[in-house]
Amino acid sequence: MTDLQFMLDELSSGDDARAEAVVPELVRLGEASIGPLISLLDSTLPEQRWWATRALAAFSHPEAWAELHRALSDPAPSVRQCAALGLRQHPSPSGISALINALHDHDRMVARLSADALAAIGPLAIPALEIIMRATDPTIRIEATRALAAIEDPQAIHVLFAALNDPSQIVVHWAEQGLERLGIGMAFFKP
Repeated sequence: MTDLQFMLDELSSGDDARAEAVVPELVRLGEASIGPLISLLDSTLPEQRWWATRALAAFSHPEAWAELHRALSDPAPSVRQCAALGLRQHPSPSGISALINALHDHDRMVARLSADALAAIGPLAIPALEIIMRATDPTIRIEATRALAAIEDPQAIHVLFAALNDPSQIVVHWAEQGLERLGIGMAFFKP
């Protein structure tokens, strides 16, 4: 049995401590372990897909990140959550579209972690977040506004100002927070 096969077996063992222990070793092996991890994403067992996603999230490699984008549409919410968290750790503009789509996820944790990942991408995510602010679902607008507030970039000011008129008070709250972080809070003038 090769070292790689041993590590993949440990990752799929069902023992969380053993699986977590081999993740750094899989990363140490480098690109040789990415392909087998991608294959593991096709497992019928959600736990194996979760561990494959967890391991891929530890890589600083575009091929691993692309697979995290794919894992954002996995049938299991836990796998989608893991993928969004991994993309938060490796912010890349290539993930914007997949993360925007994940804001629609019925699992609110997936949506929240995806918004965090969009915020980590920074100003390059603002145009996509501005478009998604037109969504009819207030939970999507809440996460988009929260991401815009966290980005703290002047390019978001006009979107945050428009969000002050949103029917959702939570959207308004995050818009106010974002404007305040940018130094555009309430101003009082002496007459």
